[in-house]
Amino acid sequence: MLLLAGGVDDGNVYFETTRGRLNMLADIIPFAHSLLRVHIREGDCVMDGTAGNGHDTLLLAQCVGETGRVFAFDIQAAAIEATRARLAEHGLLPRVTLIQDGHQHAAQYIRQPLRAAVFNFGYLPHGDKNITTLPETSVAAVQAALNLLDKDGLLIAVVYHGHEAGKAEKAALLDYFAALPARRFSVLRYGHVNRLNAAPFVVAVEKKFALQTMEIDGKSNE
Repeated sequence: MLLLAGGVDDGNVYFETTRGRLNMLADIIPFAHSLLRVHIREGDCVMDGTAGNGHDTLLLAQCVGETGRVFAFDIQAAAIEATRARLAEHGLLPRVTLIQDGHQHAAQYIRQPLRAAVFNFGYLPHGDKNITTLPETSVAAVQAALNLLDKDGLLIAVVYHGHEAGKAEKAALLDYFAALPARRFSVLRYGHVNRLNAAPFVVAVEKKFALQTMEIDGKSNE
């Protein structure tokens, strides 16, 4: 990827690269999406670990092109159907495999290396707020996705922690990310430091080289 130019658009700093525009100092979702757009290539295999209402799944389907494949997970039937409808509206359903199962089981369905994976941890927008992602399964899902990532693969985690279960999940995820060995992974956190009410944030992980399997016990930070 080569840097071509930069500028300011609607108050957001951006850089034009050979892979597209990368927004800087944007809000968390536009920033996460800009990372995915820059990173994903046509023909890639990618994963949406939390399909929700289908916004991220749609973006991934647009990025991988006709020859790529998206695997989208959600445990809620309503989320799967909402995602299906959104994809069908844009004519992109054939590019996506929708899976109603926990994202921690990704390795049971995906048999090829991933270029990228994205998660939104929290609850389904406009859905039942009592149904949330959980610390144990969220960490297991991230580990499963990292194991599936190819060399230079990218994982994006958007962490919403303002709900009752969010504090424990945030702590578990940050502990896990902090324990990833620096020799194998680049891990960065992006978010607002001057907003109240538990503002969500993004964690981006780039895998420096591929491994067959990986276990993180919190003791190693090479």
